[in-house]
Amino acid sequence: MSWSSYGSFLVFATVLILIPGPDFAVVTRNTLAAGRRRGAWSAIGVSASNAVQGVAAAAGLGALIVRSQPLFETIRWVGVAYLTYLGVQAWRSALRGRYAPLADDAATPPGQALAGFRQGFLSNITNPKVLAFYLAVLPQFVGGSAPLAVLLVFALSHAVLSLAYLLVLVGALNRARELLSRRRVRRWLDGLTGVALLGFSARLATERV
Repeated sequence: MSWSSYGSFLVFATVLILIPGPDFAVVTRNTLAAGRRRGAWSAIGVSASNAVQGVAAAAGLGALIVRSQPLFETIRWVGVAYLTYLGVQAWRSALRGRYAPLADDAATPPGQALAGFRQGFLSNITNPKVLAFYLAVLPQFVGGSAPLAVLLVFALSHAVLSLAYLLVLVGALNRARELLSRRRVRRWLDGLTGVALLGFSARLATERV
């Protein structure tokens, strides 16, 4: 592994992470709905899924999943269904317009953390584009015969970068939460989040991965 190739990979991965996608939408909605704790656990769920898929790709399991068309398509359509479900939930929330008063993280029920982790993990693990990213991009930076340890360093670096970015996002949203949680603003944000999630679902359903 050369430091120049590793640095190039980090720059490339950072640019991709900064492009808003389903992970951004899920973490944003969880933070606005229940505060920093749930938002942070959503970010951890996303990054845990990145780590799992990165390790799978490095170990060769990812290629087996991609080659097994029925399994790959099942993952894709589960992802489509889950993003659709989250999008519909956001729209329902926008239409109802009923939001609980803001509460401190200390008053947040423990189940909120688990719910945030679950949504972050599932929204990412059911997106086969993440696995395809590792399989397509890693060889471009490390070559086709790189040892497993090098592949793991690259893959897990992406997961760590993703976690750092999403935690910064959670912190920024939490600081602006009082403004963003006003009923009219929340309804608009939930509506836009619903549109975004349904758009990501439609794109995942129609694009060839």
